[in-house]
Amino acid sequence: MITNKKKEIFKTYGTSVYDTGSSKVQVALFTYRINHLSSHLKNNKKDFNTERALVKLVGKRKKLLKYIEKRDINSYKKIIKHLGLRK
Repeated sequence: MITNKKKEIFKTYGTSVYDTGSSKVQVALFTYRINHLSSHLKNNKKDFNTERALVKLVGKRKKLLKYIEKRDINSYKKIIKHLGLRK
């Protein structure tokens, strides 16, 4: 079952609500999860398993962004600006 937040992300960044596999949608999902884990770690500083999961997610997102940048630079710039990743 897909939560409402995920459906909203799929609709915003994908072609439809069921577009779960495109790289843009994956980057948006990773960003949402990274923000959630970051807020969790602010309250739980000694949760090292979550910290490790956060580092792995950041690495996955970085690889996907590099892939998008190689394939379509305009799409890369658009998603970076919309998600507010690089300042």
